Amino acid sequence: MMSYLAGLGTGLSLIVAIGAQNAFVLKQGLIRQHVFWICLFCAVSDAALILLGVTGMARIGLAAPWLVQGMRWAGVAFLIWYGARSFRAAWRGEKALRPGSEGASLAKALAMIAALTWLNPHVWLDTVVLVGAISAQWPQPGAFGLGAMTGSFVFFFALGYGARLLAPVFARPRAWQVLEVLIGVVMWTIAVTLIAE
Repeated sequence: MMSYLAGLGTGLSLIVAIGAQNAFVLKQGLIRQHVFWICLFCAVSDAALILLGVTGMARIGLAAPWLVQGMRWAGVAFLIWYGARSFRAAWRGEKALRPGSEGASLAKALAMIAALTWLNPHVWLDTVVLVGAISAQWPQPGAFGLGAMTGSFVFFFALGYGARLLAPVFARPRAWQVLEVLIGVVMWTIAVTLIAE
């Protein structure tokens, strides 16, 4: 039980920081589109990556540094593009960002979150490398990993469905523009961080 609770706390503490993935989940929650599937995709992806880390697959990254570098630069390119897209949306004040309006199809939304999840080296670092390394220090690494997975499910569904509590704030187009600017800044900041590493 102690290993499970430690994993839960570690998973929540690593995932709570605002990042590209969380910003997208928040936005989908605000516009109330594909929330369940986006949250489920993020949680299952995290669970798969945590499983890789706990079972020792973090060594693959050490054995194949070219793979890590390839993911890094693909992530940089994607984050720069996505940030530019958010800045453009803020500039235009696109109607698609208002709650209840039509947005991206489920397939497009899932493709976007897949890229934000699987092309982000920070996601790999937090889940595979960090959680994997920390889990090895506990008496029951499997229970630790299960706790971290639970943390991901709790966090993503709370973020996605809790976003609607902010709906009154985002009833104003200006609030959407501010959110898009913040998302763009987050994306470009992460991209710059990856370039500098």
